[in-house]
Amino acid sequence: MATSTSVVTRIAGLILAAVTAGTAVSACTPRPDGPGPAAAEFFAGLGRGDTGAAAQLSDRPTDAHAALNEAWAGLQASHLDVQILGSRYTEDTGSVNYRFTWELPKRRNWTYDGVLNMVRDEGRWRVRWSSSALHPKLGENQTVELRADPPRRASVNELGGTEVLVPGKLFRYQLDAARAGVNLMSSARVVADVLRQFDETLNPQRLAEQASSSNGPMDLITLRPSDHDKVAGALDTLPGVVVTPQAEMLPTDDTFAPAVVGEVKKAVLNDLDGEAGWRVVSVNQNSADVEVLAEVPPKPAPSVSLTLDRLVQNAAQHAVDSQWRKAMMVVIKPSTGEILAVAQNGAANADGPAATTGLYPPGSTFKIVTAGAAMSRDMATPNTLLACPGVMEIGDRVVPNYNRFDLGVVPMSKAFANSCNTTFAELASRMPPTALTVAASQYGIGADYVIEGLTTVTGTVPPTVDLAERTEDGFGQGKVLVTPFGMALTAATVAAGKTPTPHLIAGSRTVETGAHPPADPAILDGLRSMMRLVVTNGTAKEIDGLGEVYGKTGEAEFQGGSHAWFTGYRGDLAFAALIVGGGSSSYAVRMVRSMLEELPDAFLA
Repeated sequence: MATSTSVVTRIAGLILAAVTAGTAVSACTPRPDGPGPAAAEFFAGLGRGDTGAAAQLSDRPTDAHAALNEAWAGLQASHLDVQILGSRYTEDTGSVNYRFTWELPKRRNWTYDGVLNMVRDEGRWRVRWSSSALHPKLGENQTVELRADPPRRASVNELGGTEVLVPGKLFRYQLDAARAGVNLMSSARVVADVLRQFDETLNPQRLAEQASSSNGPMDLITLRPSDHDKVAGALDTLPGVVVTPQAEMLPTDDTFAPAVVGEVKKAVLNDLDGEAGWRVVSVNQNSADVEVLAEVPPKPAPSVSLTLDRLVQNAAQHAVDSQWRKAMMVVIKPSTGEILAVAQNGAANADGPAATTGLYPPGSTFKIVTAGAAMSRDMATPNTLLACPGVMEIGDRVVPNYNRFDLGVVPMSKAFANSCNTTFAELASRMPPTALTVAASQYGIGADYVIEGLTTVTGTVPPTVDLAERTEDGFGQGKVLVTPFGMALTAATVAAGKTPTPHLIAGSRTVETGAHPPADPAILDGLRSMMRLVVTNGTAKEIDGLGEVYGKTGEAEFQGGSHAWFTGYRGDLAFAALIVGGGSSSYAVRMVRSMLEELPDAFLA
C-alpha cells in the first residue's frame, strides 16, 4: 500500500536538535513506519554540519561522507535550512521531497527542491546514497562549487562621454633565484639587457646577487601593457622570471591631464567595482565545470563622469606644451563651477600639481580685486579720474609703471586697461588693513575648497598695517600669493556674478570653508566693462577678435625676472594662464589665444 504526506509540521525532537545545532528542519508527520523520520534525522545532521552522522544514515557511509564534505567546502556554506515537503513509500522503497536553503558567503542564499531516495533494510530506513541526494542535477562523482562572478569595473569618462580610465592589467616582473637554479646568472644577463630601456642602472651581477639573498622572488619592475608587449617574448619564459598580471585602472591617453587623472583614480577606485555576481556549478571528478545550477548576474557600477572636457583639456594642454618654461592653465565653467581643464607642461609637472596648488605673486591680475575693493568703498568708479604717473612715491616705497609710462590723469577704466601700477598702489595705500583681504574673499581667493579628486589652493591675501606692503599688494606684489586655480575662480566670479562652487567629479560634493561674502552686482558690472577694455584697447589686444573676451594681464616681478599672467573669460569659459618666469604678459595672452583658436567657433560663447 502507498502512503503520502504533505507540508509542513514540526517534529519536536528534531526541532530541539535543530535549535541546538543552529539548523531548522521542517517536517510533516509521517507514519512511524515510513521513511520520513529517518530522512529528517539525516537532514538534521547535514544541516548542522555533522556530515559524519548524516553519512551513517546512508547505505554507503564512506562515499556519502566524502561527498557531503565536498559540498559544504565547495559552497563555502555557513548554514543549511531544510524543509521536508512530503514523502512517499511502497514496501521497502520510498522518497522524501525536500527544500534546501544554503546560506553562502556575503549573505547569499541558494534555495532549491530535491528528492531523497530511501530504502528499508531489515526494517530500518536508510538514505539510498547517490550524488543526486544533494541536488537533482548532480551525476555520479559530481559535486557543487560556488563561483564568484565579478563585474567589469566601471570606467571613468570625461564630460563628452569618452573614456579616461578603463580597467586593464599591469604586469609585475620578479626574479626568483630558486626557480632559476643554475640558470640564474644567464637569466640575470637577459633581464638586465631587456629591461635596461626602462632602468639604465640594471646590472646582471648585482641582480643575481640580490635575487640569491632574497627570501623569495625579487621585484624587478611593473610594466604597462604596451611595455609588457615589448619584452614578453624575451622574458616571460626565461628561467626564474615570474610575471604576475595585476588588475588596475589605466588611462586611455597618458597625455590627458595626467596629474588630475591620477588623483581622480585614488578618489573613485572603491566606487568602480560594483556588486559581484555568483554561480553555483556542478563539477566532475576532474574539477571541470559541468552545468550552472544557480546564477545571480553581477551588477556593474555606473561609470564615473568628470567635468574635464576633452576638447578644452587638449586645447589647453597643447597651448602650455608650446612653452619651454613652466606653464600652466586652469579653465572653469562659471555657470556651474565645472573644472573643464587643468593643464601643465612637462617643466611644470616637476613641481607637482602646480596649476591648482602652486602659489605665485599674481602681479597686475590682482588689480581686479583692488579695483573691486576701491569701488566697494566708494573710492572710485570706472569713470573716476585718477592719476597715472610714471612713478609714484608712497611712504618709503617708490612705485614705477612698466618702463615708467605716464598717462597723466585718466579714468580708472583706462588705468586698469593699461595696467597702471601707480594708480592701484595709491588706491590700496588709502584702504584699511583688511580691505584687500575681504575683497579677495568675494572672488574666491582665500577660501579653501575640498574637491573630490583634486587638491586645490586658492591663495592668500594677509591683512597688513604696513603701508609699503599694502601698497605693493594693490598691484599684486607684496605678500599676495595666488594659484592659477584661484585666479580662474576670480574670473569665473566676475563672469557669473557669484563665485561658483568648483567641482571635478559629477555628483560629488565640494566642501568650502572660509569667509566668502558676495560681491555687489554693480561692482561686477564695473569690472566687466574694464576687463573688456583690457582686450579691446589695453594690454591684451593680441587676443581681440576671438569673440567677446574679458581679461586682465599681469607681470609679477621676482628677483631676476617676472611671471607672465593672463586671466579672464569668454562666454561660459573662465581661464587663468601662467608662465613661470615668462616675462611679458603678452606670452600668457598668446598661450590663451592658442587655446581658444583650437576650440570650435563660439565654443561656450
